[in-house]
Amino acid sequence: MNLPDMPLFSMLRDRMTWLHQRQDLLSQNVANADTPGYVARDLKPLNFDDAMRNTTSGGSLITTNARHIALSSSTSSAFEDRAAPDTESSPNGNAVSLEMEMIKVSDTQAQFQAASNLYAKAMTMMKTAIGH
Repeated sequence: MNLPDMPLFSMLRDRMTWLHQRQDLLSQNVANADTPGYVARDLKPLNFDDAMRNTTSGGSLITTNARHIALSSSTSSAFEDRAAPDTESSPNGNAVSLEMEMIKVSDTQAQFQAASNLYAKAMTMMKTAIGH
């Protein structure tokens, strides 16, 4: 069995990918804080129930013939962004609050650190279990 494809590792990898993409989107919001008409964007939150259902039901497709198209089980492209204005628009139409964006950036960074720590601890436990 491939360790990175185990359900725990797969869920943590998807979570870290989502957090990475959210950080990219939040940085775009900060960069456009003075752009007239720009509305802050954020990723749609991950649904834990859906993630569990995908993980426990096998979630990935298997090719049974060399001519089949191999599909990736990664959900990185399935993350959807949406308008998430932080405040009322300023007179120039901009709806970005730097304070709110920095709070979101800090929260995303803390969540990413927690997920990466869990990933590292789980890898260490697996290595210990197999005797390395």
